[in-house]
Amino acid sequence: MHDGPFFAPLARALAALALAAAAGCATAAGHAGDAIEPYAIGLWGDMPYSDLQAQVGVPNLIADMNAHRLAFTIHDGDLKAGNATVGSVTPTTCGDELYTQGLGFLNALQAPAMFTPGDNDWTDCDRASNGGYNSLERLDHERQVFFSTPYSLGQRKLRQDVQTAALCLGAAGALVPCVENRRWSYGNVVYLTLNVQGSCNNLCDTAPDAAEWAARNAANIQWLHDGFAFAKARNAAAVMIVAQANPGWDASDATRAPLRDPKTLAETDGLPDGYQSYLLALRDEVIAFRKPVAYVHGDSHYQRVDKPLLDALGRRLENFTRVETFGDNAANGTNDNHWVQVNVDPRSREVFSYQPVIVPANRVAVAAP
Repeated sequence: MHDGPFFAPLARALAALALAAAAGCATAAGHAGDAIEPYAIGLWGDMPYSDLQAQVGVPNLIADMNAHRLAFTIHDGDLKAGNATVGSVTPTTCGDELYTQGLGFLNALQAPAMFTPGDNDWTDCDRASNGGYNSLERLDHERQVFFSTPYSLGQRKLRQDVQTAALCLGAAGALVPCVENRRWSYGNVVYLTLNVQGSCNNLCDTAPDAAEWAARNAANIQWLHDGFAFAKARNAAAVMIVAQANPGWDASDATRAPLRDPKTLAETDGLPDGYQSYLLALRDEVIAFRKPVAYVHGDSHYQRVDKPLLDALGRRLENFTRVETFGDNAANGTNDNHWVQVNVDPRSREVFSYQPVIVPANRVAVAAP
């Protein structure tokens, strides 16, 4: 669907990144052991949203992450904007070219590269501006492109556990494995990805699908429980969960997330609530686990680290930290095409510490010194 001027510059950029990483390419089978030495990972998502970001901003960001020699990276979803850009030369509808482009970006990363889908990648593909696709067919296609093996993407591979039970609803109407839901351990920390989406978690927008939501929500909750059981059995030092949606945690910010009662976790803004049962399960697991839990998401495009989760009595859960990645700011070109470095020390009390990383080549408002 998109050809011509898009492919040449992007292909050159991706080829250069791949060549830079090729000398260090290796495959790591199985989990990455129980070594407890400190390491660093990279978090990013909600990009690219424009031709400039696809051709310049994201290649710059990938080169910057590669230079940091990370243990692995995680993209928390949204390979495009919510609506296609008229006249774009890079893929901005939900055609197959979009996923090919995303795969190229992820495979240009030197470290193992993890990915979880975003609503702009599938639930919103039924919008006319995005090509009017069947959302579940697009999710099935993503599963084939990104999740056809138990290994990560990236120049080096890391084997992951996969939710192989047929619990999610596919485009043909039958239950299929939720292969996008992944788990791996690294340095005595357990990591989970979950297919939790914006747009009310597929309960609103162009073609809401309650049956699809019910199946996937139950699968997500099961994978969440399984992940914490796995972490407890291994005496893991901490857990990190990565999903796309900002589900909303309280009544503080209607501009960026659903409003909800922080004690009951029920949504209060009148919109369909695709998250309450999931958030209640998450809260129970966080309390029972007692050790540090980091929850990474994108969706609302406002990089922050805070502690928004309360218990049923209104007390803040001290062991829970929300981490939101940078997201598109299309008005400023490559501005906000940045990433978050997480320094992980399993021997420390809090395990995780967070550092926003501003890519020098992507600074717009203030030039790099």
